[in-house]
Amino acid sequence: MSPGKLNRRILSDRIAWIDRMLAEIGKLPLKGYEQFLQDTRNVPAAESCLRRALEALLDLGRHILAKGFGMGVTEYKEVARQLREEKVLDARHSALLETLAGYRNRMAHFYHEIGTEELYEICRKDIQDIRRVKDALVSWINANPDRVDGTM
Repeated sequence: MSPGKLNRRILSDRIAWIDRMLAEIGKLPLKGYEQFLQDTRNVPAAESCLRRALEALLDLGRHILAKGFGMGVTEYKEVARQLREEKVLDARHSALLETLAGYRNRMAHFYHEIGTEELYEICRKDIQDIRRVKDALVSWINANPDRVDGTM
């Protein structure tokens, strides 16, 4: 795989998807756990939106590595490490993305171990971590316009 230009459409799509999923989580009643549990649709909605936001974030990182650096990375935690290695993310954001990748893997493979209270707390307290990493990736993209194709 050889490096090339990042696809502006893919970048925009993944960034919009992350923003949309975070906005949906923001609509959930997260001021109190009991209120969150009152509507049985809140738990699956939170899980789905959180997992989708994480996957879109990691796919954004994978696209940067694949197209921008010619690296085919399949493991989500490795995406975080390689983004740090290529200086797309600093150590702090890379470590945060690695933690998020681990949580995504738990959601996909050990979903039965994630309780509703843990899910609620993540949506209430830690959802900004996704936005922080996304913003760091967007900053790198904006600082490197020559790496992005000009078409939509």
